[in-house]
This record gives sequence, C-alpha cells and structure tokens, in this order.
Amino acid sequence: METLNKTAFVASEFVIVGLDDVPHQKLVGAAILITLSLILLGSFANIGVITLSKPLHTPMYFFICTLALVDILYTSSISVTMLNVLLGEDRTVPFGLCILQHFLFHLGTTMEPFTIALMAYDRLVAISNPLRYQSILTNARVFSLIAFTWAIGCAVSGTFTGFVGYLPFCRTNVLQYCFCEYASLVRAACVDPAYYFNTASVVFTVVLVGNFFLIVFSYVKIVYEVVKLSSAKDQRKVFNTCSSHLIVVVCFFVPKFLLIVVTRVGLVLTISTRNGLIICSTLGPSLVNPYIYCLKNKDIRGRLQGVFRGSVISPKS
Repeated sequence: METLNKTAFVASEFVIVGLDDVPHQKLVGAAILITLSLILLGSFANIGVITLSKPLHTPMYFFICTLALVDILYTSSISVTMLNVLLGEDRTVPFGLCILQHFLFHLGTTMEPFTIALMAYDRLVAISNPLRYQSILTNARVFSLIAFTWAIGCAVSGTFTGFVGYLPFCRTNVLQYCFCEYASLVRAACVDPAYYFNTASVVFTVVLVGNFFLIVFSYVKIVYEVVKLSSAKDQRKVFNTCSSHLIVVVCFFVPKFLLIVVTRVGLVLTISTRNGLIICSTLGPSLVNPYIYCLKNKDIRGRLQGVFRGSVISPKS
C-alpha cells in the first residue's frame, strides 16, 4: 500500500483516453448505442411481462427478472461514458460520476455470477424435487436469496469503491481504459498498484470461480437425475428446460475465464485489445440473456406475442 513519490491531488474529474486509438469512432459509438438499446429493450420487456403476468410470479421468473435488472445496471453504467467519448467527443468524467460508475459496474460483475448460480439452483430443485419445488422455493425464500446476493454484491463493490475513492491521484488524472473500472483508477493513482490488484484478484476470483463450481455441482446433480429417467422424451424435456440457462452460463463464464487465462499465461495485451475484450465480455452476454428467454421460454414468448397482437394470451405450461 506504499504511496509512490509523485505529486498527488484530489481529483475533480478524470480524462478517458482508452478509446483514442479506436478507428471510426462514430461507427463504434453507434454500434454500442444500438447494442445498449437492444439490451434495454429485451431486459425491460422481460421485466414488464413477468411483473404484469401473475402466473409468472414463480422462482424461475423472479430470477430472470433479477438477471435482467443486473444486465441493465451492468451495461448502462459503462455505456454512458463510452458513448459520451465516442459520440459526444467529451473525454472528461466528473469524479462523483466516475465513482458511481465504478460501483455499478462492479456490482454487476459480482451480481451476474450470483444470479446465474441461483438460477442453476432453481433448475436443480425443479428437476430433483418437482413435487416439493414450491414448498422448498417459496416466494419468501426466493426474495431472501435475492436480497442476500444483492447485499453481498453491494458489500463487495462498495468495499472496492471505497478503496479507489480515497486514493491519492496523480496530476495527470488520465484513465488509460475506456470507462471507470477498478484497474484504471488504481493505475491512475500515486500508489504501488500491486497490493490493490492482488486483493481484488483474490476477491473477484473467489466470486467467479465459487459461483461457477456451484453451477457445475448443480448440473452434475441434474445429469444424475436425468440418467435415472427411463424415457428419452422425459430426458429431452429436462434438457430443454435447462438449455436457456446453459447458454447464459456459457456466454458469461467463457469470456471471463478466457480473460483470466490470457492474463495468467503472461500474454501482454495492448490497451486497445484489452478494452475490446472487456467491452465484448460485458455487452455480449447482456445482449444474449434477455433474447434467449424471450425466444426460448414459451410463457414469455407467448405473452409478448399477445402484446404485439393486442390480445392477452395464456400459453399452456
């Protein structure tokens, strides 16, 4: 936690320079704007349909709502800054807004794996104990689980936001990355970054890997239950029940683990390459999530079709 021998001051704003080398900035900005619009459209559609449809007030759909809310916070928090830089041509971010963006982004990075793990647990209970599903996952327990994960997410993100909020920043106050994330703020500070990076690496690895193993454990149990089924039709039905969630798992965890592997093998990435990977691994899964459930879940799909046709549809379970 040693402070480096540089002139430090209390920053009032930061300058984002991580997007300076991006070619065709307007086109890239337009692509991010379209992506964000699609994420917001799909996520709000899922939340709206589930909120207004009482038959969908069940654990699985509450978790889908939570995931949609996380995706909205997660992506909009970083996209605003990038759009301001690329389309608004304003590279400055006020200190308070930067700290808020940091909190929301890392709240999203913490909440996303927790929410996906809760959804895996929901599928495990539904498949292994179908007759006791509603008695095990009561609405009260579901809301308690959701509130507990939000509390953990706020605690983790709040702790690291507190770290960077009190760092002494150098007079350049330049952020080399494309938005206000932990790494960019630590590198802009007049401190030895090793301690801060090591601490964050341990915590976020535990969150990511811990939830991933919970998901793997759930699916190992699910596979065991599926193998016991004698009917191939029942096995296919179980697979279809889990397919949407499996796609969400792959889309979120594969890019995260690839980033970890690339970092650990010592491959040196340019700032532009790293920024591109971070943007794609953040916006990509959040774009896929709502449309996976809109397209593959017949209850949500049916009610959306009813909205577009101007009538209320009550699809069969």
